[in-house]
Amino acid sequence: MTAALSMKIIPVIDLKDGVVVHARQGEREHYQPVNTDLCPAPDIYQVIQAFLGIHDFDTLYIADLNAITHQGDHQNLISNVLACFPQISFWIDSGYQGYKKYPGNYVPVLGSECYSDETLSELDAFDKRFILSLDYSAIEALGSKILFSNHDLWPDTIIVMTLNRVGSHQGPDLDKLNRYCRQYPHKNFIAAGGIRDIYDLQALKQAGIQQSLVASALHSGAIGREDMKNL
Repeated sequence: MTAALSMKIIPVIDLKDGVVVHARQGEREHYQPVNTDLCPAPDIYQVIQAFLGIHDFDTLYIADLNAITHQGDHQNLISNVLACFPQISFWIDSGYQGYKKYPGNYVPVLGSECYSDETLSELDAFDKRFILSLDYSAIEALGSKILFSNHDLWPDTIIVMTLNRVGSHQGPDLDKLNRYCRQYPHKNFIAAGGIRDIYDLQALKQAGIQQSLVASALHSGAIGREDMKNL
């Protein structure tokens, strides 16, 4: 393992009912508060500090699971977090989002699962100033089918989210990611779901992936401080 890998890791924080939870295979109703060697407490501030203890990350991803599933939201908590860490860029997936003026370190993530073909016109207001998440279950693309087929709607940065692999230790969906990178080489694709260790990152790099969303491997220590130095 050498410095030549050059992969950017973006730690993931999943919020549910006020605490950070461990995501597993997209079964959100069963997610439990995190209690790991990295951070035994599910408090978001402690989790962020634990991540920063591994590496001086400049970008974090937050999924507001309550907002995504229409069971309230963490808007106030997220606003406070952004204010406490102004040096960090936060990618925020809070389900369906209409365009509005965002704080300087708030980057909206718009997930396909939260948009229908009828609501796609509302993306125009963002003028492609967002990150698109193309969401997949084990068997199908989730949400608006037009969003997957009409590439004119895509911004430059796109997450390929395979929900059934999240927290599963199955490894990333390399076939899907390879296909996207080959078909759309001018786009920046980000891997999400199933990343286990540094070897998965090497495989993703070979596929053309430059950035990856990671949670479980950081919490377990499978990707640690020394790995981050090499990255």
